[in-house]
Amino acid sequence: MTRALPQGLTKKQKAAVIVQLLLSEGTDLTLEALSDGMQADLARQLAGMRAVDRGTLASVALEFATELDQLGMVATGGVDGALALLDGKIGERAVKSVRADGVAPVSDDPWDRIKAADNALLLPMFDAESVEVTAVALSKLPVAKAADLLGAMPGDRARRVSYAISRTEAVTSHAIDQIGKALVIQLDDQPTRVFVDAPFKRVGAILNFSPAATRDDVLEGLGAEDAAFAADVRKAIFTFPDIPDRLAPLDVPKITRDVDPDQLVKALAYANANGAEAAVEFILSNMSKRMAEGLREEMTEAGPIKTKEGEAAMTAVTGVIRSLEEDGQITLVTPAEEDEEA
Repeated sequence: MTRALPQGLTKKQKAAVIVQLLLSEGTDLTLEALSDGMQADLARQLAGMRAVDRGTLASVALEFATELDQLGMVATGGVDGALALLDGKIGERAVKSVRADGVAPVSDDPWDRIKAADNALLLPMFDAESVEVTAVALSKLPVAKAADLLGAMPGDRARRVSYAISRTEAVTSHAIDQIGKALVIQLDDQPTRVFVDAPFKRVGAILNFSPAATRDDVLEGLGAEDAAFAADVRKAIFTFPDIPDRLAPLDVPKITRDVDPDQLVKALAYANANGAEAAVEFILSNMSKRMAEGLREEMTEAGPIKTKEGEAAMTAVTGVIRSLEEDGQITLVTPAEEDEEA
């Protein structure tokens, strides 16, 4: 004969009674949010449970229902829960400050944040870590993400990390958790990005709208100071003479439709007289014959175009091209893509 539990139950025993009651009624319980220790304790209580008399069951159920009825608000769930609640309402500096306080663990599972982090942030972090730590980290990441990171590492380091992965079988769960927390702290310590675009892109965008003389002078100076940076800037620049190499022939009608007609005539006339004949011919040869003939006549009638007006007109044309690219209506070929195709 089974022995009934006494009415003076501990909190753990009462929790086990409620869980057993809910499961017996067919309730689909999700207990994964509990810590591993709490889940294990619950399982032990259920394993040691004997018969529960009706009076005890009714008393525990009433107590549970009363506590639920008196519950006015559920806590946010530590630092992560609080920051999720305040997402978009407090600044990034405040977020970092809260995480640094150590009020609660940085994350219940730090690897969730590491998996969601951009590879551009993770790669320099991993490069600064030991081969063994990097091997553990890659082992915890999704295969595709780990493959991208491994492929971005120098060959010798990639080989040593790959070999170290084969020796991670003995790594304990505690060690993995500590590595994850340390990496998350590094993620939180990343400086706040003020600018969205990389420096070379910002310089290139400025030079796109600068007079040709200024652009050439700046590029020459950059080349003397930092050849690699100057090369990146050149790739980010898009000017009128670049049109034949960067624009698809089928996209020409979209450009000419959106550019102011007077500006288009001035741009073509000025470019034709100042060394950008290839761009002019590219544009005219990829539109209707009738429209091209009309533009040729207007270019002749326009006569010589002043430098300031001509450069402004060419900038207006390239500005329309950039806008269409940003809107996703056209796709420009980059110099890098040309090199790969060659």
